[in-house]
Amino acid sequence: MGKPDAEGHDLPDLPPEWGRVVVPDDASALAAEAAQIRRELRRAAGRPGGHRALALPLFVLLVALLTTLGGVLAVTWPRANRGNDRPTPAPYAPPATLAGRSLPALDLVDAGQSPVPLRGLLPAMIILVDGCPCQDRVAEAVAAAPGGVAVVTVAGGRTVAARPPAEPAVRALADPAGGLRSFLGEPARPGTATALLVDRAGVVTRVLPELGPADAYREDLTALAR
Repeated sequence: MGKPDAEGHDLPDLPPEWGRVVVPDDASALAAEAAQIRRELRRAAGRPGGHRALALPLFVLLVALLTTLGGVLAVTWPRANRGNDRPTPAPYAPPATLAGRSLPALDLVDAGQSPVPLRGLLPAMIILVDGCPCQDRVAEAVAAAPGGVAVVTVAGGRTVAARPPAEPAVRALADPAGGLRSFLGEPARPGTATALLVDRAGVVTRVLPELGPADAYREDLTALAR
């Protein structure tokens, strides 16, 4: 039975009397042996019986050449399941739809670490800023929010995010337990704020995986005031 190569593929055994056979990485390393064979063949052509005298050593060298080529091909042939292949990173998937689900009864904290029931602020646009403060986007949301609809920013940990300049209407909270992010079902992404629109009954009406310009959600925001 043959001996396995570096990747576990069997190569044929050679007769033990041939000694140790070194398989080069590049088949061109056998060019000198091939040239020697051609010279010997030319000499043998001029001698009676020369071909028979060279038959065995030429056969041995031919087998060695074929074995070498087979080994090189076995090592270099591309395979689909090489162990060092890296999986292709999965693209970001937006949160599964939460529309129609009830917002859980979460207690967040304010700047003074006092508990604040999140459902007590509804209807609201809740903006998770644990991946990005995104103050410009928050300011746009405040400007677009109709009367009676709160804009709430939620940071991770216990540190409350700073309000945008001249936007005292923003209710800034923190989520030490990470309950809101867990409800969303997606980790924070650097440079991205995520928003949930929740009506006065506590039902999520829309999820914005990446908060953009207010025109993209203005109508949904206005509907929360009804």
